[in-house]
Amino acid sequence: MKINAERLAGHFEAMSLIGKIGETGTCRPTMTTLEKQAFELASGWMQDAGMTTHIDHFGNLVGRLKGTDPSLPVLMMGSHLDSQPYGGRFDGVAGVLSAIEVMQTMKEQGIRPRRSIDVVSFADEEGWRFNKGLFGSRGILGKLEEGELQRMDKDGITREQALIDFGCDPHKFLESEYKPGSIHCFLELHIEQGPVLDLANKPIGVVSGISGPLWLTVTLRGMAGHAGSVPMPIRQDALLGASEIVVALNRIATQVPGAPTVGTVGTMQVFPASRNIIPEEVRFTVDLRDIDLDRRNRYEKQLRDEIAAIAAKHRLSVSISEDTNSEPRYCAQWIKDIIHQQCRELRLDAPELMSGPFHDAMALSYACDYGMIFVRCKDGISHNPLEFASYEDLALGTEVLYGTVLEILKK
Repeated sequence: MKINAERLAGHFEAMSLIGKIGETGTCRPTMTTLEKQAFELASGWMQDAGMTTHIDHFGNLVGRLKGTDPSLPVLMMGSHLDSQPYGGRFDGVAGVLSAIEVMQTMKEQGIRPRRSIDVVSFADEEGWRFNKGLFGSRGILGKLEEGELQRMDKDGITREQALIDFGCDPHKFLESEYKPGSIHCFLELHIEQGPVLDLANKPIGVVSGISGPLWLTVTLRGMAGHAGSVPMPIRQDALLGASEIVVALNRIATQVPGAPTVGTVGTMQVFPASRNIIPEEVRFTVDLRDIDLDRRNRYEKQLRDEIAAIAAKHRLSVSISEDTNSEPRYCAQWIKDIIHQQCRELRLDAPELMSGPFHDAMALSYACDYGMIFVRCKDGISHNPLEFASYEDLALGTEVLYGTVLEILKK
């Protein structure tokens, strides 16, 4: 290997201490002092690799190695350092640290590229703090939506205030945007977050595309009443309606055996949340994903019909807001070809597989060609402190990324 596997493992160990929960978990919310500490650590490694660094106005950490011809579109790679509230040590982190290791190896090999290279840790990929993700990667492309800065976290802090507290200036977003055509391509290494590679006993996979996520927020409103005195037939129980919708979503998402469709209700808020009051209002999230957009659209229609029917059955009012709606995005064939070739040179039998989770690469796909490398994830567990990828597999993936970068730099 050209990359330094021991150094890479050391970086993972050091990063895992920031926001550590339990023995193996991580809680590193976006735009917090913990993420700032992670940025400071990663920034030091970027500078050691010859890059200049800064945090842009979207809250992204950007390291740049200036090429001999800065007029060329940049090669960009990276991922994110924020985590889920009950997350693991590798989700997102693998993409940032592997990219830094590639840059350090290039420095040691005396390679000075013609085009500049940007390594980015994107802000708020996870999306749980403000209930909408891919903020930094969408931000640099001018793809933010109206009202995003007014979104609040559970403590009532707006995203705008969080950015300001982080040292950013939301009035200067334009200064941090990349102009159309200024990014040559984007590369992201990531743990698979699923069981396919682990079951196949393959350390590395080549991503074919990313499923399109649809995120909805559903609010049901009924009538509160005493749990001991209101007869069952006349109740307007919002939680009962919500429960039936959860079951309906599961039935819809599993109607085609073997299809990669997934449907999840991940959060639910009940008001007034008293054991002896009939729930008057329930707000919950829906996450529906599929690599087949037509099928996902059909399922969305079925779900909306079910919601309307269930609400009518229980005499509930209903409102549905759309938080995210992205079509499936496919990796560039020419980049996949290069990744496959690098795998063959390392005698790796790397299958192609789709990504159910979305990544910053999804946002970048609207601005440039992209490619992704998956690293085996033990038992497919992710967004959980038990998430695990071996340092040996991560080193292999980083070596593939290094070779891929060198080939792309020839073009």
